[in-house]
Amino acid sequence: MQYDHPSHPDGAAADWTIPQGWSAYSAQDHATWDLLFERQARMLPGRVAPEFLAGLDMLRLSRPGIPNFDELSDRLMKATGWQVVAVPGLVPDEVFFDHLANRRFVAGNFIRRPDELDYLQEPDVFHDVFGHVPLLAHPVFADYMQAYGRGGQRAARHGAIDKLARLYWYTVEFGLVRSDAGLRLYGAGIVSSHAESRFALESDSPNRLGFDLRRLLRTKYRIDDFQQTYFVIDSFEDLLEQTLETDFGPLYDELADAPDIDSETILPSDTVHTHGTQTHARA
Repeated sequence: MQYDHPSHPDGAAADWTIPQGWSAYSAQDHATWDLLFERQARMLPGRVAPEFLAGLDMLRLSRPGIPNFDELSDRLMKATGWQVVAVPGLVPDEVFFDHLANRRFVAGNFIRRPDELDYLQEPDVFHDVFGHVPLLAHPVFADYMQAYGRGGQRAARHGAIDKLARLYWYTVEFGLVRSDAGLRLYGAGIVSSHAESRFALESDSPNRLGFDLRRLLRTKYRIDDFQQTYFVIDSFEDLLEQTLETDFGPLYDELADAPDIDSETILPSDTVHTHGTQTHARA
């Protein structure tokens, strides 16, 4: 999800896409990708949803170096009809929603510097491709992402993008999913972060609450630190079903005057997997 309203960059197409410029990546760029990939690939098994690992394998993302978007899109198109398109950075909401609604995932074509391995303010190619694209090879999650794009277009007409952004944040970026073996990661903001991959599952600081659409749309979030609350879905199928079966127009009207909920709050109605201590946030 986008967080500001950038101006149209020089040289970009009307839809904000640009050539990836794969041949322009330096050896250091590819080495940075390989370092980030290798340390995440070591620690994610047993923590991440198996659908994510299946996507990594299907899309051959373990090959050395930054993926070529044309080759990646060929494999992704055969799997679920999606493609990856390059952009120079953040894009406006309406552009973002249009791409998702048409099964195009926008990815930054730049990669962080070696001194930025653990934190980057603006999403780069590692966050966007490693974090997001593997689950686009999963048919149900691929449908959810398209549904989200279409929902974003409707939310804009209702003046409710800020509320829908919370759905993206707490599912696509920072979602957890239940499994027979326990909670697993699937949100791109977690799986692309070495530190948050551990924090989200192992720390006693954050709350872990059952997914509740109405509650989630009212819940604020942090963009500058680990999350104080993670929402846990039962399955990707259930997430898609709830999204498709909900008429968001009346829901936005219903919530228009409802107060926002602070990100650390636990309500009596919540399904609580973990009642966090919030020690990290308070420190």
